[in-house]
Amino acid sequence: MAADPRLNGWLVVDKPRGLTSNRAVERVRRATGAKAGHAGTLDPLATGVLPIALGEATKTVAYAMNGRKRYRFRIRWGVARDTDDSEGEIVGESDVRPDRDMIEAVLPRFTGTILQRPPSYSAIKIAGRRAYALARADRAPVLDLRPVEIVSLRLTSTPDRDHADCEAVVGKGSYIRALARDLGTALGTFGHIAELRRLAVGPFTVAQAISLESDGDAQHIAEACRHLLPIETALDGIPALALAAAEAGRLRCGQRVALAGPGCETPGRPLDSGAVVSAWHGPALVALARVENGALQALRVINC
Repeated sequence: MAADPRLNGWLVVDKPRGLTSNRAVERVRRATGAKAGHAGTLDPLATGVLPIALGEATKTVAYAMNGRKRYRFRIRWGVARDTDDSEGEIVGESDVRPDRDMIEAVLPRFTGTILQRPPSYSAIKIAGRRAYALARADRAPVLDLRPVEIVSLRLTSTPDRDHADCEAVVGKGSYIRALARDLGTALGTFGHIAELRRLAVGPFTVAQAISLESDGDAQHIAEACRHLLPIETALDGIPALALAAAEAGRLRCGQRVALAGPGCETPGRPLDSGAVVSAWHGPALVALARVENGALQALRVINC
């Protein structure tokens, strides 16, 4: 299918359980013919928000991935699995079941900036190979601890003695599977993810999402693409600069544009060297640019 050159923007998909994120992107690519990429992998077990960039929006994927993510999840106590979710092999069991008071008492220890060891079954690269590929080859790596941000974490219900339902808002690089595993350890038992749903990625929310349930939804996707979210949706929080026509033309051609010049209107506050900004001419997004020695240098030019 030939790509429609007007397909530049964001489509938010509600990924169903059992579908990989790459497979979801492939469905959208096949239905539209457009270049496509997603902003943050969801495990096959997980459901929920998967923002998919089309066309020129793919140049902003990295900025969308930096956004905080909101999850709703269910933890299964007393069973450890090698994947830290319900799809893995059982590697440990315990009769200990924490009650509501015990769970709530330990949650503050997992809020803020904490050290977290990513699951062995993750997409982190080790000497050029994905950790999950090594784990499947019976060479499961022990990954290094790293700092992650858990903005908020709360217990929402305890439906039975084996399960706890929680919600969390987390920063880039945080693993909910690792959070469930570590909560189990802190409570003197084991824990893994039984259900996981992503409710938001940065400015993208489940309220904006279209369903994606079967291979027969190409027409559904095509119709949804008539109402794409604009490219700049992913740039929430990045300073915006207004350029005159001449300066916008120079930036598009890879030339530097002086911040102090009359054709560049800054956002009213100093911009540190190295800061990334969005550059605009009127209503058109011209480029993502970096501040370097008092000037703008284009990083990614937006051609639409």
